[in-house]
Amino acid sequence: MTPFQVSEPAAEELLEAVRWYEQRRPGWGGKLFDAVTHTIEQIQQHPEIGALRSGRLPSRQFRVQGFPYRVAYRIRQHDIYVVAVAHASRRPEYWKDRR
Repeated sequence: MTPFQVSEPAAEELLEAVRWYEQRRPGWGGKLFDAVTHTIEQIQQHPEIGALRSGRLPSRQFRVQGFPYRVAYRIRQHDIYVVAVAHASRRPEYWKDRR
């Protein structure tokens, strides 16, 4: 599997989303965390799986199964860099200029 790094903003987004779900429905925060982990594992195994997004910093997005989130990432020379764990319908591509 390809090594990966999660940006600080992406880690914070995931933590915030997990807390939000857990407050509203106990157990669902853990389900979201597991779903995002599974999504990252799929990306590691098949880096080209996500839909390509053009821009100054080209990236890819892959949907989190069972939740309205996408993992945005960049394929770099030695790893996969997770740029955002973004809600699918809020502030589209707000993260696209993140480094």
